[in-house]
Amino acid sequence: MTYVSYYESPIGYLRILSNGKAIKEIKFMDSDGPEDPDIHTESARTQLREYFDGIRDSFQLELAPEGTEFERSVWQQLLEVPNGTTCTYGDVAKKIGDSKASQAVGRANGKNPIAIVIPCHRVIGSDNKLTGYAGGLERKEWLLKHEGALLL
Repeated sequence: MTYVSYYESPIGYLRILSNGKAIKEIKFMDSDGPEDPDIHTESARTQLREYFDGIRDSFQLELAPEGTEFERSVWQQLLEVPNGTTCTYGDVAKKIGDSKASQAVGRANGKNPIAIVIPCHRVIGSDNKLTGYAGGLERKEWLLKHEGALLL
């Protein structure tokens, strides 16, 4: 069974999906929809509200992102990137043990199914420019400013 909650953030609606045991997806949407929440989706909604209100900078949620072993290793490494900081695709590649995997890291980053909580928005290009974000570069910029990692 899939459970769903929505959260209206300052940068758009987020759909939160759970399998009844953990969060499997948090994705930007154009609107909200019918809800069938569980304890996991409601906890995620509360923690996202606290994050956007500036009173939370990390999440305590059970996560179950679906992907390949490589993708999951990239997403696990992203969880280690502290709030208020950024890293490059090359940095992530080195941390997972393959310094030549920057492009593969970029592809895995783009497939991250759990926006914000698995902070793929904190990964930038080697030239310190904002590059690709499934939620859109304007959202990536907003999130990095919100976290104090981008002081423009």
